[in-house]
Amino acid sequence: MKLTVAQKIIKDHLVSGELIKGTEIGLRIDQTLTQDSTGTMAYLQFEAMGVDRVKTKRSVAYIDHNMLQAGPENADDHLYIQTVAKKHGIYFSKPGNGICHQVHLERFGIPGQTLLGSDSHTPTNGGIGMLAIGAGGLDVAVAMAGGEYYITMPSIVKVELKGKLKPGVASKDIILEVLRRCTVKGGVNKVFEYCGEGIKGLTVPDRATITNMGAELGATTSIFPSDEVTLEFLKAQGREEDYLEIKADEDAVYDEEIVINLDELEPLIACPHSPDAVVPITEVEGTKVNQIGIGSCTNSSFTDMMKVADILEGKTVSEHVSLVISPGSKQVLNMLAENGALAKLVAAGARILECGCGPCIGMGQAPSTDAVSLRTFNRNFKGRSGTVSADVYLVSPEVAAVSAITGQITNPRNYIEGFDIEQPKNFLINDNLVIAPAESNNDIEVVRGPNIKPFPKAEPLAENITGKALIKVEDNITTDHIMPSNAKLLPYRSNIPYLSDYCLTPCDPEFPQRAKENGGGFIIGGSNYGQGSSREHAALAPLYLGIKGVIAKSFARIHKQNLINNGILPLTFENENDYDDIDLLDELVIENATDQVKGSTLIIKNVTKNKEYKLNLDATEKQKNMLEAGGLLNVIKQSNK
Repeated sequence: MKLTVAQKIIKDHLVSGELIKGTEIGLRIDQTLTQDSTGTMAYLQFEAMGVDRVKTKRSVAYIDHNMLQAGPENADDHLYIQTVAKKHGIYFSKPGNGICHQVHLERFGIPGQTLLGSDSHTPTNGGIGMLAIGAGGLDVAVAMAGGEYYITMPSIVKVELKGKLKPGVASKDIILEVLRRCTVKGGVNKVFEYCGEGIKGLTVPDRATITNMGAELGATTSIFPSDEVTLEFLKAQGREEDYLEIKADEDAVYDEEIVINLDELEPLIACPHSPDAVVPITEVEGTKVNQIGIGSCTNSSFTDMMKVADILEGKTVSEHVSLVISPGSKQVLNMLAENGALAKLVAAGARILECGCGPCIGMGQAPSTDAVSLRTFNRNFKGRSGTVSADVYLVSPEVAAVSAITGQITNPRNYIEGFDIEQPKNFLINDNLVIAPAESNNDIEVVRGPNIKPFPKAEPLAENITGKALIKVEDNITTDHIMPSNAKLLPYRSNIPYLSDYCLTPCDPEFPQRAKENGGGFIIGGSNYGQGSSREHAALAPLYLGIKGVIAKSFARIHKQNLINNGILPLTFENENDYDDIDLLDELVIENATDQVKGSTLIIKNVTKNKEYKLNLDATEKQKNMLEAGGLLNVIKQSNK
């Protein structure tokens, strides 16, 4: 059998199952990463497993999300993560070292290995030829403990790139074109694999931009081959020994094919409020801009920043534009400082932020009321910026930099004739903000601040499940809706009781109180429920509020798994018209639930309307066992008895 790049890596890491599309497979995980927004919960769960040391080849804990320290909460969480990492064999990347995906690409990513990360943009490292998958914190904790990671064997989408990008057109425009064609729910249970002559002109950071935003497709992951471009990047990082060539077999068979002619591609822009609301920039050119953000794990590499510095050199940011720039790592910032590019950015009027996620996740730099904000980030969900009334557009660094000067959305093709910027032959190597774990964990005390609370635990599935429809939401509800992640709430990521009071409040401010008053119940959702971030809190907060099941038209992959991991039933309507029939506070009952869960179809009664609906439970036997046991941790505890 001729194999694709993704299939080769899957085959090499297969613990159970076969390379048969749509069936369950178990993968051995080589590396894991966490960040501080999801990390505290992941490490609390890891500790609950009673494993002394991680079993992976390398696990890294990054601090890059909760960087604002307006009180002790974030600093306390950082200290907890640092000490638990030291004790259990995990490398610790200190605040200021950079964004997890950028740093991992630079210093730790290895072609041909598997990477599981508690962040939805973990596929960034597919740009270096890793099978890199985003997951919930509990799945990452299990992988650190030596357990396999189970997924549905994905279909493989061949994305063939032909030709070469024109000046002013960027790798960001490639992934925006894929999103335009496939939409935010078009990648579920798929791997997007890039190939063709066009990839030769894309650097590893270019490729990483594309695989990073593949998360917005809902894809399992995205991947590039590991080739001479990869080797050149690893040499420059002083990691030539990590190189492994991985290319698809010449006659490899793909499930779908997309062809993009780079010669014909023009600058694109994702309009508010979805990454797939993509149009040619010419359709919105001339729109006045108030704020511009350059950075995030999507576009914060050294070459991205050098292009921006080149455009801004000798210019001044428009008087009505606030330009903020976040370099992706200490390596990037240090090199910009040494070669003088940082001075060009500052002289032009840019505000330089920390090497972290910052405004991309709503952690500071919220736009003004009704503002237009251009961002080189990966998501523009309504309100994610911190300002509900703002219109956020997603663009390339070239568009962002040129628009910062003109003060309006501007096509860079009219301003850029090309760049004389090459990848460095040698990156600046200084890993002094990465703390190695202790050789022995005997003398390490884990420090827990007062804000760290125990995580909620599900009970085994009840014989009869009764509850009211506590909220009814529309299509494409994101994890930002389910569990907001703004600067005021992010410090409480390790305090589920506190966070639960804000669960789904962007959709209905009364939901948390209603859930408490009714002793829990059901959430009714539209299609693609739970898209976006991998944050497990979007399952843990509903669990704390007594949610027994989510009934939706369809689910995003990671959130569905997070619900199952925490013992919450993810059910879909067999007849989507039944969604319209359920009203707020309708009494719903699933009788003989323990028996019904063993099958693939359940009957739920709407007692209020005296009706019945057929619901689908798309779950493997392993997942059904989790639901019966009350979640993955309960399964692990039972198996350890």
